[in-house]
Amino acid sequence: MLDLILKGGRVIDPASGRDEIADIGFADGKVAAVGADLPLRGSQLVDARGLIVVPGLIDLHTHVYWGGTSLGVDAGLVATRAGTATFVDAGSAGAGNFAGFRRHVIEPSPLRILPFLNVSFPGIFAFSATVMVGEAADLRLIDPRECVRVIEANRDLIVGVKVRVGRGAGGSSGVAPLDMALEVAEETRLPVMAHLDHPPPSRLEVLSRLRPGDIITHCFRPFPNAPVASDGQIREEVIEARRRGVVFDIGHGGGSFGFRTAERMLEGGFLPDVISSDVHALSIDGPAFDQLVTMSKFLALGMQLGQIVAAATAAPAAALGRRDLGHLAVGAVGDASLLELAAGEFDFRDVLGESRRGHQRLIARGLVVAGQLWPGDGDVTS
Repeated sequence: MLDLILKGGRVIDPASGRDEIADIGFADGKVAAVGADLPLRGSQLVDARGLIVVPGLIDLHTHVYWGGTSLGVDAGLVATRAGTATFVDAGSAGAGNFAGFRRHVIEPSPLRILPFLNVSFPGIFAFSATVMVGEAADLRLIDPRECVRVIEANRDLIVGVKVRVGRGAGGSSGVAPLDMALEVAEETRLPVMAHLDHPPPSRLEVLSRLRPGDIITHCFRPFPNAPVASDGQIREEVIEARRRGVVFDIGHGGGSFGFRTAERMLEGGFLPDVISSDVHALSIDGPAFDQLVTMSKFLALGMQLGQIVAAATAAPAAALGRRDLGHLAVGAVGDASLLELAAGEFDFRDVLGESRRGHQRLIARGLVVAGQLWPGDGDVTS
């Protein structure tokens, strides 16, 4: 007996090589059936005709420690408009306040929140329109032993180590916070997600240190520390890092995505591995907004829909080592996003205020989390 059926949508599931009209059935929190004309008896039915059904979107870079950090946003409010089932928190909390994040936000949430632990003890503690203090600027705030202790006590949740380097986040600390984060990651056998803003350090110093499976976020940032030179050529250290298996994540945010950089990277055949929003208190009202707006910008830039869906489902699942997420094969976690591909004239902005016009935009029309409609409403018939 199926609990829920999404009927007649265009199922795009890059991990399974599927792009076809089909029904998706859910039971006991998992994908239970995929095919045409699934039996409807006793099932809750959602008419998905005319919509796109994709695996539950995974936003690999968010900040959702709402109420515990100044940059945090409410994942529940974002999920409704962004069609996002899994929020990966990119280091909002450090060892000193992770317990509160777990108890008061992650555990009560019906959505999946998977955190990176910030290598800095207080996490991102001073991030607002009026107060901005980088948590890696004072190396006294970084205690590798405390990080390891908290990771070992929360192995069921923590997916990696986050470090923010650059003049904004690290002041004059240079590359030292990254070296300390890598030591924690090696000790705990987890990946690092490295933020890079203005130099120092340089992109060469950062990328040369990252290991296979580590993540460089803000990978299409504008000058300085952009991945392309002024002549449009992709820098050799960027190409070498991809050869080595470093994961390139967009992490749009409020200051880390430029259209001109993206155009040059795509022209050079260098597509992002992962598309993520970096939604936080200073980006949720623009220019990032959410995961679907960020994905729609890549439609405007000419990426194919299937490539974009893969970069927000299968690719982040692989980066997290979560084989149960990011696909709609039978037995997978029962998450799905229902999307409309709307036609029209849409203006999109990057972090420099430059705009590009697109003719399509992805809009959330429903969300399934663990086999149930979330937040429990929608166009449903019995």
